[in-house]
Formats: sequence, structure tokens, C-alpha cells
Amino acid sequence: MTRILVTGGNGFIGKHLVSALVAQGRDVRVLDLQAPSRALPKVEYVKGSVLDRDLVHSVVDGVDEVYHLAGLPGMWLPRKGDFHEVNCGGTEVVIGTARKRGVKRLLHCSTESILFRASRSDERLADDALLPDDMPGPYTRSKMLAERYAMQEAASGYPVVIGCPTMPIGTHDHNFTPPTEMLRLFLNQRVQLYLDFVVNLVDVRDVAAGLILAMERGRFGHRYILGGESIALKQVLRIMSHVSGRRTPRLAMNGRLAEFTAGLLEFVADRITRRPPSGTAEGVRIARRAEALSIEKAQRELGYEPGPVEPVLRETIAHLLGSGHNQAEWEPVPSAGAQSFNTTRRFGV
Repeated sequence: MTRILVTGGNGFIGKHLVSALVAQGRDVRVLDLQAPSRALPKVEYVKGSVLDRDLVHSVVDGVDEVYHLAGLPGMWLPRKGDFHEVNCGGTEVVIGTARKRGVKRLLHCSTESILFRASRSDERLADDALLPDDMPGPYTRSKMLAERYAMQEAASGYPVVIGCPTMPIGTHDHNFTPPTEMLRLFLNQRVQLYLDFVVNLVDVRDVAAGLILAMERGRFGHRYILGGESIALKQVLRIMSHVSGRRTPRLAMNGRLAEFTAGLLEFVADRITRRPPSGTAEGVRIARRAEALSIEKAQRELGYEPGPVEPVLRETIAHLLGSGHNQAEWEPVPSAGAQSFNTTRRFGV
């Protein structure tokens, strides 16, 4: 039986991935700083950090495959250096240890945020042309450097594949990852001030299925974008209005004004409140660069076929409005997309 380690396995994507692996009959171990919202039977949970070299050395023992999902996903921290320490440093620890311990295959989970160029004229640049200074902020810089390290390890002969989710959504996102937090903030606004940009939303269950496909079928040193549908934020807000029944006034903001305003909010958070602001300059820069992303490579090479995003978007919004408070604790439920391609039928996602 294949033994698998999932770092960050108690996070939003991680718990769906672990559920899918268990349904496939895999022997799974999870390394995470936080406890699971619902512990799955036959899963070994280890509490700890990917920065703890001795612990990582221990949990990798006897493991055949590693899914490295652990990281800091938000756009703001009191100490900006934590992004680099965890996202980049943690990746080096995990991949370096896995290689030394003879792990047969590793999947590194990246992010779409590093793929958007500052200038549209640069959009055809090769992956290795990504530069730290071209990133819109400390979070994306740390994730770009982590992916670069993973790619370098693959180039040197270690079997590493890159999975790159876009913006996963779904119910029971207890950590309020950036996509869920964005939806929550808009639901709570009396006037929706927004910067209209393209968002690529995807059912988190389809992402989990895609990560497994990338591990099984992906080519070493290649990145696979695991997304859903690219739609305008304005359309997301229309769906939100329909689901909530609220006729919330909407006001589109100029990109420069949005970035300036977010910068002020971040300044106050950094120096006064020390609490997460409702927006960051890095987040606005990502939005201003955002464009439609193609999942054609993942479809062609992996057999990845996500389902339509509107049903899960409506489900997520309804849950955030409170209709999900009386539901049972999180249970893995198949997505429409996960049922649409044969290789994931046995995954139970």
C-alpha cells in the first residue's frame, strides 16, 4: 500500500485531498500546525511545523509520496518575513528531506497569483523568467521562490510535479482562505465597493481530484493549473445578490484608487491595529493583473475536468449567509465535476 504524507492536510484544500486519498484506499499521514476540524478514521495526524527539520525527517519515514500544501495563504501578516520563512523555507525543508529519505514522488502546491504579469507584453515569458521583483508583494514573492526551488529540484532529477490551484471555493472553509474571505466581506458590505477583475473560481473538491491526477500522471518539472471558470467579479456579485435576496448598491472603483485605499488600510494595520485589514495593496495588484487562465494542459495531460462553478458558488454563499449553521460537521461530498471524469470515481471526492 502506498503511504502518503500531506503537509497542511487540515487546511481547506488539504482536508478534501486527504478525504479523497482515504477513499482511494491510501494510507495517509497529515502534518499540520492545527488540529483537524473532523478527524478521519485511519488517518495519522501529527501536529507540528514544516520548519521543524527533525519532525519532518520523522514524518517522512516510510512515506512513498508527499503532497506539500503547507503554507501561509493570506495577504497580510504582522511580520512580512514570515511569508518567506514558511512558504519558501518550509518548501526547502520538505523537498530536501523527502529527497534525502528516498520519497519516490512529490507534488508541490503553488498558486495562480504568481502567474500574472505586471505587463501584458510579458505574458509569453517562460516559467523560469519569473522574477522576485516582478511579484506584487511578499506573499507572491515567497510562493514564486518556493515554486522556483521545486522546479530546480525537478531539473536536477528529483520527481517533483507542480499543482497550481486558482481560487477554490466551497462550504466549511473554517480558515477563511482568501477566496472565501472575499465573498464574506462583500456579503457584509452595505455598499459593495469593488474592483472589477477576472476571477477563476473552482470547486475545492475538483482541486483535490486534480492534485491526485497531477501526482499520478503529471510530468516532472511541469506545472498544471487546476482551475474552473474565469468570470468577472461583477457577475459574482450579481449571483451573490440573487442568492442573498439583497439589493446591495454596487460601486466600481478605479484600480489606482483601490490600490491607494488598500495601502492606507494596510498601513494602519501594520502600525496601529496589528489586525488584518479588509484589503491589501498586494491583493489589489494581483487583481489588476488578473486575466483568464487556461486549464487546457491539465485537461489534456491529466484528464482533469472540473464541474461548473455556479452551483458551488451559490452553495458557498448560502453557507456564509448562515444556512449551513445547522448542518452536520464537515463531511466530504462529491462535486459535480469530480463525477464527470472516470479516474476520480474511485477517489470519492
